[in-house]
Amino acid sequence: QVQLVESGGGLVQAGGSLRLSCAASVNIFSINNMGWYRQAPGKQRELVAAITRGGSTNYADSVKGRFTISRDNAKNTNTVYLQMNSLKPEDTAVYYCNAVWIGADYWGQGAQVTVSS
Repeated sequence: QVQLVESGGGLVQAGGSLRLSCAASVNIFSINNMGWYRQAPGKQRELVAAITRGGSTNYADSVKGRFTISRDNAKNTNTVYLQMNSLKPEDTAVYYCNAVWIGADYWGQGAQVTVSS
């Protein structure tokens, strides 16, 4: 089992920045893939950014150039980050951390991000 705890959400004006953190209960280098998803009211959950155990990243087209997924590369790290810059009102959503570990999906409880215009 993997527990994931998000933090860092909040309210920000358009053009501002926020950083989300996801703390895992296991060393993240034992996790195949970690990612950030988001779900806006009335919409399906969508992938925002992901990082593999090897460090490869991918992003949704809507956030490329504005969001960065990263991790501390120290051996015993357990946290993944999502740096969000140049935020837009359409980025408003609940952001969820996801981990794929031994073939199973794990989710955090979600962090609300609200961007005002």
